[in-house]
Amino acid sequence: MVSIQLAIMIPFLAAIFIPFLYKKLPRIHIGWLVMIVPAALFIALASFIPSIAEGRTFLHTVQWIPSYGIHFTTYVDGLSIIFGLLITGIGSLVILYSIYYLSAKESLHHFYTYLLLFMGAMLGVIFSDNLMVLYVFWELTSISSFLLIAFWYHRKKSRYGAQKALLITFGGGMAMLTSFFMIYFITGTMSVREIISSIDMNHALFIPALVLLLIGAFTKSAQYPFHIWLPDAMEAPTPVSAYLHSATMVKAGIYLVARFTPVFGSSEVWFWLVSSIGLITLFWGSFNAVRQIDLKALLAYSTISQLGLIMSLFGIGSIALQLGANENSIIFTQASFAALFHLVNHSTFKGALFMVVGIVDHGVGTRDIRRLGGLMAFMPITFTIALIGSFSMAGLPPFNGFLSKEMFFEAVVNVSKSDVFSFGPLFPVIAWIASVLTFVYCMIIVFKTFFGPYQPEKLEHKAHEAKIGMLISPIILSFFIIGIFIFPNILGDSLLRPGLASIFPSIPLDGMTKPISLWHGFNPALYMTIGVVVVGIVIFTIVRRRKSLYFPPSKWTFDQLYNSTLEQMEVRGFKITSLYMTGSLRDYLVYIYLFLIVSVGGIFLFTGANTFDLSHNAPISLYETLIVFAMLTAGIAIIFAKSRITAILLNGVLGLSIALLFVLFRAPDLALTQLVVETVTTALFLLCFYFLPKKEKEDSPRRTKNINLIVSILVGIIFVLVALSVQSGKLFETISSYFENAYELAGANNIVNAILGDFRAFDTMLEVIVLFIGGIGVYTLIKLKARKEDENIENQ
Repeated sequence: MVSIQLAIMIPFLAAIFIPFLYKKLPRIHIGWLVMIVPAALFIALASFIPSIAEGRTFLHTVQWIPSYGIHFTTYVDGLSIIFGLLITGIGSLVILYSIYYLSAKESLHHFYTYLLLFMGAMLGVIFSDNLMVLYVFWELTSISSFLLIAFWYHRKKSRYGAQKALLITFGGGMAMLTSFFMIYFITGTMSVREIISSIDMNHALFIPALVLLLIGAFTKSAQYPFHIWLPDAMEAPTPVSAYLHSATMVKAGIYLVARFTPVFGSSEVWFWLVSSIGLITLFWGSFNAVRQIDLKALLAYSTISQLGLIMSLFGIGSIALQLGANENSIIFTQASFAALFHLVNHSTFKGALFMVVGIVDHGVGTRDIRRLGGLMAFMPITFTIALIGSFSMAGLPPFNGFLSKEMFFEAVVNVSKSDVFSFGPLFPVIAWIASVLTFVYCMIIVFKTFFGPYQPEKLEHKAHEAKIGMLISPIILSFFIIGIFIFPNILGDSLLRPGLASIFPSIPLDGMTKPISLWHGFNPALYMTIGVVVVGIVIFTIVRRRKSLYFPPSKWTFDQLYNSTLEQMEVRGFKITSLYMTGSLRDYLVYIYLFLIVSVGGIFLFTGANTFDLSHNAPISLYETLIVFAMLTAGIAIIFAKSRITAILLNGVLGLSIALLFVLFRAPDLALTQLVVETVTTALFLLCFYFLPKKEKEDSPRRTKNINLIVSILVGIIFVLVALSVQSGKLFETISSYFENAYELAGANNIVNAILGDFRAFDTMLEVIVLFIGGIGVYTLIKLKARKEDENIENQ
C-alpha cells in the first residue's frame, strides 16, 4: 500500500512540474497528464478498502518538531478514506471534464497547478492526525481555493468572490486554531486520536474550544450565517465549482465536525449548535435557491442547503454519545450513518448537476432560466443527466438521494419522539418545509431548462449537444447515482460502517447497525416524502408561469453587512492613517522613538530589569575620558552646525573617536573596519551634499523643538540603561561553554571569528537568497508582456 504521506505530497510535487511540462509538451493537453495524479491516487486509496472494511486502521508518523509535539502523522480509517476517495475520484472526473470545457487559450498551467495544490491540501486535511499539521493544510485549502475562484481575475466579480471566500474562511481558520490551542491546553497532546481519550468535559476551556472549532467548520462548509461566500464563489470556472461544491472545500467543515464528534459530541451544546445551525442552513439555502434566476447560483444555494442537511444529521447522531452504549443508541447512530451516506450521494448528484450547468452555459451561452427552455430536443443526453441528478437531489426513487433522504426524515422524526429535547417537534417541521423547497428548485432545474418553448433569439449560441468528452464525467456520476440506489449495502458495508465506527469509537456497533433497505414500509418518513412531492408539485405548478420566484434582496442581509463592514473599515482606516501619515520624516522618527521609549522603558519600569552593578568594572583611563569628552563636544556641535560640510566633519570626528576607543580596547580589526567605513561614508556624504542646494535655517515651532529635545534625551537614557543592564544582567546561563573548543570545531582562533564563520555565514546566505528572489521578481516584472485586453477588462 502507498504511504499516505507520499499520497499527500504527490499533488504538490506534480504542481511544481506542470508549468514546465506545459511549455515542453505544447501538443499534448496538459490536463491528460494532470489527470494521472488523482486517478493513480484513487486506485492507491481504493486498495485500503478491504482492510478498512475489516476494521483496521493505519498510522504513520514522520518526526517534524519533536520539542513541541508537532509531527507529520497520518491516520487512515473509515472516515478519512471516504473523503479521500471522493477527493481523488471526483477530482479525476473534474479534470477530464475541464479538458473539454476550458479553452486552449486559457492559462491552463496555472489552472491545473492551483487544482493540484487544492487537492493536496484537502488530502492533508483529512489524513492529518496532528492538530497543527491539519491547520496548515486547512489554510492551504483557503489559499488555493482563492486562486481557483479568482482564476478569471480580469473579472471584477471573480476577484470579489475570491476575496470574500478567503476573508470568511480565514477568519474561521483563526477561530479553529484558537480552539486547537485550547484543546492542547486541556489534553496536553496534539494527536486527534489521543485527544478523544483524554478530553475533559469539565475543563473551563471545553465549551469555548467547542464553539470556536464549530465556527471554523461552519465558515468552511458555508453554514448560516457564514454561507454568503459560497454563491459569490460561482464566478470560478464550472469545473472548479463542481469540485469545490461536490467533494472538496465545503466538505472540509463537514469532515471536521465528524472527526471531532467523539471529542465534543457528549455535550448538549454540540448537539444543539450542530443540529440547529444545520437545519437553519438547510431551510435558508433551499428558500434562497428557488429565488435564483441563474442556474449556477441556484446550485450554489442548493449546496448550502444540502450541507445543512448533512450537518444536522451529524448533530442528531451525537445524541448517541450522550446516551452511551445501549440499545437506544442505534436510533441516533443511524443519523450519522445517514450523514455519511448523503455525503457520498451529494457528491455524485451535485457534481453531475454542476457539469450539466456548465454544458448548458457552454452550449447556449447563458445560465439565465428566463432565457432557457426547450433544450431537451437539442440536448437529450444532458437532459437525462440533469433529470437523474435533480430527482436524486429531490429525494425521489430510483436514485440514491431517495435512500439518504428517507433516513434523514427518520432521524428528525426520532428526535421529535425523544422526551429529552423540548424543541424536538420543530425538527421534522423544518426538515419537511425545506425538503418541499428542495423539490421545487429541483423541478425548476429540469422543467425551466429543458421543457417549455425554445427561445433561440435570447441565446448567444444555437443549442446543441456537448462533445462526448464533456459528457463522460457526468454520465459516470449518473451511473453511480443509480448504482448506489440498487446496491446500497456494498457502499454501506465497505465504507460507511467503518466510517461510522470512527465517529463512535466508544460504542460497539456490531449488530447495532441496520442494512440499507430500498423499502421501509409505510412509516412517517414515507408519508413525509409523499407530502413533499404533492405539495412541491402544487407550488411548482402555481409559480411555473413565472420565470422565477426572484425578487430584489432586502437591504438587511448578511451580504450587505459584509459589504458595509469592509467599506467602513476602509473609510475609517483611511481616516486613522491620515492622522499619523503626515509625510514628514521627522514625525515618523518620533513615532519609532516613542515606541522604543514606551516599550523598553515600560519593561524596565515594571520588571525591574534596569539594575546594574559598576563595582566590578575596569577603571576609566585619562585617554578614554578625553575621547569621550571629544565625542560629546562633536555631538552637541552637530546640532548647532550652520552648514552641511561642518556637520559631516563633526560626524567624522565621532566615527574616528570610536575607532580610537577600539584601539584602546585592543581590537585593531574593529578599529580598521571602523576607519574604512567612516572614511567611505564621509566621502560619500561630501560627494552627495555638494550637489544639494544651500542649507536653509529651519523655522520649527518651539513646541516641536521641545518634543525633539525630550525624545532625544529619553532615547539616550534608554540606550545607556540598556547597555548597563545588559552588562550586569545574568538572566540566563552563559553560552561560552559552547565555544571552548572553537578552534578544533570551527577553525577559529577567537570567539568573534567562530561566530562570524559558523553563524553569520548562514545569515548572509539567507540574505543572498532573499535578494535573489527579489531579483527574480524584478526581472519577471520587466520581461512580462502586458496582455492585450480591453481597456475596461478589470471592471467586467
